Amino acid sequence: MKRITIVLFSMLLLVLVNSSCKISLSGASTVGLKTINVDYFENNAPLVVNYLSQQFTETLKDRIRSTTSLSIVQGGEASAHISGTITGYTIEPVSIQATSNNVAPIAGAERLTITVNVTYTNVVDKKNNFTRSFSEHQDFTGDIANQEQKLITVINKQLTDDIFNAAFANW
Repeated sequence: MKRITIVLFSMLLLVLVNSSCKISLSGASTVGLKTINVDYFENNAPLVVNYLSQQFTETLKDRIRSTTSLSIVQGGEASAHISGTITGYTIEPVSIQATSNNVAPIAGAERLTITVNVTYTNVVDKKNNFTRSFSEHQDFTGDIANQEQKLITVINKQLTDDIFNAAFANW
């Protein structure tokens, strides 16, 4: 009996591995998709960080490469297409710190927020198409110059996770 169970389990596993259905363990579904075109996300925010566009675009491509079997192509015919722009890069105070000697209060903590506008087009299943804005932030204290790169990296990961889930997990 134990041998039959092992044989059946092995056959089931073989069928699942060789299945043409592309559903990953991450919950992402790319059924019917083979290729995707990811455009360069131009930075149109009022405050521009010179490396943000390149870093964001590559982070999004890396997320797709590492989680799906889609081939990333440039131009031409693709099964899906992601494009957009970086529309916001803001640094705002989120808490005020009191000072002594009648000096104006200063920011105790600040928030870096990045916003991107994204258009996702799925040629195979048009009901999954969307155009929407995604925004993520990180709070920090101290000088932004010493932390900016790390903050941007964390926010880019959050944004690309949000975009990925909207495109492939219907979240």
